[in-house]
Amino acid sequence: MANRTDPLAKNIRGTNPQNLVETIVRNKIRDHTFWKEQCFGLTAETLVDKAMELDHVGGTFGGNRKPTPFLCLVLKMLQIQPEKEIVVEFIKNDDYKYVRVLGAFYLRLTGSDVDVYRYLEPLYNDYRKVRQKLSDGRFELRHVDEVVEELLTKDYSCDIAMPRLKKRCTLEQSGALEPRKSVLEDDFEEEEEKEETGSEDEKVTERERDMDRRRDSHRHRDRDYDMDRDYDRERGRGRDRDHHYRGRDRERERDRDREGDRRDRARRRSTSRDRKRRETDDDRDREEPKKKKEKKMKDDGTDHPDPEIAEANRLRASLGLKPLR
Repeated sequence: MANRTDPLAKNIRGTNPQNLVETIVRNKIRDHTFWKEQCFGLTAETLVDKAMELDHVGGTFGGNRKPTPFLCLVLKMLQIQPEKEIVVEFIKNDDYKYVRVLGAFYLRLTGSDVDVYRYLEPLYNDYRKVRQKLSDGRFELRHVDEVVEELLTKDYSCDIAMPRLKKRCTLEQSGALEPRKSVLEDDFEEEEEKEETGSEDEKVTERERDMDRRRDSHRHRDRDYDMDRDYDRERGRGRDRDHHYRGRDRERERDRDREGDRRDRARRRSTSRDRKRRETDDDRDREEPKKKKEKKMKDDGTDHPDPEIAEANRLRASLGLKPLR
């Protein structure tokens, strides 16, 4: 039947190659119109023509989780299992970027760890833009090297779980893979060679510049020494002037202290006199009411030595009459 794996296909990681795509996603692909109409009867030779028509990558999208044509072709490659040489040609294709991404995706699912690093890492130098369809149906611009980075580092890509991949350092330690060399290292090595093989004239010129800098440094040190010596002299004169001024300031302070003491003594004397004057006035104020009271008592006759007359005078005083004598 159309959905069966090629009888000559080998198991991948101990299972049917199509089982690398989850059952739900696989059923979505098989129910899609693109699978039924465009992928039916494709072979390893005719698959490349269909791959050249791709204009975006992606997994499933929309509310019904429809698969993209890219995902349909991935399942078709798992079904027919093309030869490794064909897949490598897909990856090395410089003219069609989506064909390259399709081959890289298939190799990541089915290839060995060593082959994955060997054939996918060179794609880090491909900075061409590709369109990716997101789960909500929108398109996003990415680059080929970003897609490759996702294949090598992420657990999922295009709604398909990526098989476990050994770390590169582990493969290097076992000798299965050589240490990775960046293409930028060649540029750095060329720059270092140019610097090492500089002309003799440039070296002589550099030495002369160093000597000029040393001479300038000596001149600056001598000039700084002279400036420091002049500064010390001027500072010595300044100390003498400061000593003279400080002596005059101390004399002024002593004069101000004496004047302040005289003012304090005068203020204290004035305060003492004011206090005595207030006390004398207070005594006078207290004596005057007594005298008035005594005078009043003598005028109304209530203090008469005769008790009977004194009693009569009190009665008369209450009635407003003159006292008896």
